[in-house]
Amino acid sequence: MSLWCNISVTHPALVLFDIDGTLVRRAGPHHREALVYGVRRVTGLESTTDGIPVQGMLDPDILTVMLRRAGASRGLIRQSMPEIMRAAERHYLRVCPALHTKHCPGVEPLLDRLTRRGLLLGLVTGNLTRIGWRKLERAGLRRYFRFGAFGEMAKTRAGLARLAIREARRRGWIARESPITLVGDAPADILAARANHIRVIAVRTGITPPEELRALAPDFLLGNLRHLRLRMVEQ
Repeated sequence: MSLWCNISVTHPALVLFDIDGTLVRRAGPHHREALVYGVRRVTGLESTTDGIPVQGMLDPDILTVMLRRAGASRGLIRQSMPEIMRAAERHYLRVCPALHTKHCPGVEPLLDRLTRRGLLLGLVTGNLTRIGWRKLERAGLRRYFRFGAFGEMAKTRAGLARLAIREARRRGWIARESPITLVGDAPADILAARANHIRVIAVRTGITPPEELRALAPDFLLGNLRHLRLRMVEQ
């Protein structure tokens, strides 16, 4: 199945969402455990995410830090990374629990409202592709999102946002002048939006202290998605 869905409608605006801390939170240890499993399954090394500031990081970067701390050489990391990611994804597909009760406040009513307005919704997330989609499926939110840019698709979160924007324009899903907004809970989301010269809405539903988000001057800083208004993403 293609990572990008074929649709021919031109939408009035594009809204890109982070997943963890923005759409769902307190989703359990299963994602981290999948990364640990992937490393062990492929390399035999015991690793951990403990002490790694994973918020806003891409999964391949988290895995790289895990492997380095476990004593892996650069050559081993480079050679084994593709299979580690596949093993982690397969494991997560098996163990991901139901996440319908793990929505951040206001998520589903907002996604309903944006969808009814005809806006195009996409993902920009550090999750590996199959982990990200599975997480949304188990949260009951998959149906709202047409496409996504995931952790293994670019080197940085800014690169992921750029990839999503280019794909939406290339396929005619949005016009060149259509408003584009990135919604996230971490400093990395704000910086990614700024690097792509698009609007950014920060929400205080993750673990970043509000003053750290405020210092980066997002266009809007909201307590949660209940406070997001259509004018913030349509104009």
